[in-house]
Amino acid sequence: MSLRASPFPNFFLEGLHAVGWGLIFPCFWFLDRLLAVCISTSLERMWRREMECYLHPLQVVFGSVLFFILFIISTPFALLGFVLWAPLQAVRRPFAYHHQEQIIPMEDRNARWEETGKVSFGFLTGNLCLLPDGIARFNNLGHTQKRAAYIGKSIVQGVTRPHIRIFVDSPSSCGTVTPSSSLIPQPPPSSYGSIDVSASNQMDDVRETDGLPKPNSNQNSNQHKDLPRTLPQDADVPMEVSALFPSSVDIVCLQEVFDKRAATRLTRALGPLYGHVLYDVGVYACQPAGTCSSFKFFNSGLFLASRYPVMEAEYRCFPNGRGEDALAAKGLLTVKVEIGLQKGDKKMVGYINCTHLHAPEGDGAIRFEQLNMLTKWISEFQAVTRREDEMVMFDVLCGDFNFDNCSPDDRLEQSHSVFEEYTDPCRAGAGREKPWVIGTLLEQPTLYDENTRTPDSLQRTLETEELRKDYISPPVAVEGVPLVYPEPDEPWTGRRIDYLLYRESAVSSHGKTELEELTYVTQLAGLTDHVPLAFRLSVSLDPQH
Repeated sequence: MSLRASPFPNFFLEGLHAVGWGLIFPCFWFLDRLLAVCISTSLERMWRREMECYLHPLQVVFGSVLFFILFIISTPFALLGFVLWAPLQAVRRPFAYHHQEQIIPMEDRNARWEETGKVSFGFLTGNLCLLPDGIARFNNLGHTQKRAAYIGKSIVQGVTRPHIRIFVDSPSSCGTVTPSSSLIPQPPPSSYGSIDVSASNQMDDVRETDGLPKPNSNQNSNQHKDLPRTLPQDADVPMEVSALFPSSVDIVCLQEVFDKRAATRLTRALGPLYGHVLYDVGVYACQPAGTCSSFKFFNSGLFLASRYPVMEAEYRCFPNGRGEDALAAKGLLTVKVEIGLQKGDKKMVGYINCTHLHAPEGDGAIRFEQLNMLTKWISEFQAVTRREDEMVMFDVLCGDFNFDNCSPDDRLEQSHSVFEEYTDPCRAGAGREKPWVIGTLLEQPTLYDENTRTPDSLQRTLETEELRKDYISPPVAVEGVPLVYPEPDEPWTGRRIDYLLYRESAVSSHGKTELEELTYVTQLAGLTDHVPLAFRLSVSLDPQH
């Protein structure tokens, strides 16, 4: 099945939608700039202190007055555009599709699969907080468009590098050592917040340009070289913390890509490498169509880029959102891809499922019900799309679940049956993490501290338990019950709310799935408040099948 690029069935409706959105956008942009001029990130406040800039109050006053006036002037045009835009959402397919030929080469790790009897696949998930700029600043992140462009180039830079693994044979070794980001040429734009504070003679080269620092010649942070690494040597899976994205990632699943322009920038950056991109995923306006009970201001924020052609795709919206979360069309994106390999008369396919669950703390019952929905929807999608002449090579579920496996307040979700169907390589049991696990939710106020603002410094912080206590969000206690964490003789993990799960039963009839490597990625330090997570699955095919 070939997907059409436009989410609308014909050019006429697509044109009407473009006209409607064109009338709405100026009003939306002026409101966004009004918020952005009034809210500063901690990095911007730090710059103003260092540069002794005292004109910011005037900028806030005059900027807010200007954008408010422009917002009022553009409102009538936005209302007219809304009359065109809103009814068209009833006929819009809930995602846009971008396809182009791959022009950026990537190492093919399955070139000799017929000799080895093994195939492997790389997956990446991460929450990017690409909200409209004014809203993103409430999370201490700004400059959404520039962040999106830089994130896309960073992903391409990391996954296209050679597959280098350095093994250090020494008593102090913690296993595999990842090359520093300073050893790989950096992409040309500036790293948002990633400046080398250890090189004081270079601080004069850092200039404020639309809130972004100019690139420095050295991004290797060395201020923590005297701190020991405390990662356990007896991890049951090959795990590492890397300052670069792992090489040869086949499928990228992202969350909170809410801003349409940011999604377009990501698509332009990743399209030449991945070739198949699903973006602007979700529904808008009144849902279900014809009612105003659940108006959606934002899409789902889900984004998927794949090296493999998309055969089938389906999006389902969670109907039980509440509060501010109900303004976004959070849900589940299920995708079937064609791997392009064939064994006998069966062609190889795979399933990838990406989701973003309800966020507010204390709403565990809502997330539990959403887990029920997504497991049901995945089963239904696969029942309809599976064919007799196909061989399933992977079934992966990933995304931002917004609950962890260590908080007492998340006990309900931790016991859900989804963890019986899918394997979580980081989980020892309900409410218990494996000792080497690291949390993925960063504390927003400290995103630009010396220990977290560069890929190398964040890598060192995650590897050092005493440091990461100050920068990873702690577990959430049950209201009225004192929190005791961690348990005696247990390591401090923090909140791991980003998940990569895989289902072994989908492959067990013709092969065996093994986890080849799992990676915490720090290359987006200063660009998001989550730590991206990647893993690689290896499937050994049964020669008798």
